[in-house]
Amino acid sequence: MAEMYKDQQFLEFVVKSLVNHPEDVKTDREIDDRGVKITLHVNPEDMGYIIGRQGQTARALRILLKIVGAKDNARVSMVIYEPEELRRQHQEKKGTSEMGDAPRTPRVHGDSGLVSDEDLADLGI
Repeated sequence: MAEMYKDQQFLEFVVKSLVNHPEDVKTDREIDDRGVKITLHVNPEDMGYIIGRQGQTARALRILLKIVGAKDNARVSMVIYEPEELRRQHQEKKGTSEMGDAPRTPRVHGDSGLVSDEDLADLGI
């Protein structure tokens, strides 16, 4: 089994405490030129618990991760993995208004299957 770092252990602990399917929580940790990137995988049914109303939970998790990383002089960011089919369903729902108007052109966000800080910035977060 791969070594788990403090930031990765912290994120898994907190997320497992929030979701209904803790056994499905998984993280992948990568280091690149921008710092540490942790990709969070959760059960699709738990996605709402992790993102939260208007992205508040995801933003809080990112802030806490940055604090944990700062203790080790590391820049830590979190990306929430979203399967392509779930993204497509969400875009289709979002594309039609409650009045039943014609669907809007879906917007493309981030890398395929990933919800990033930039995606949340579009929401004013």
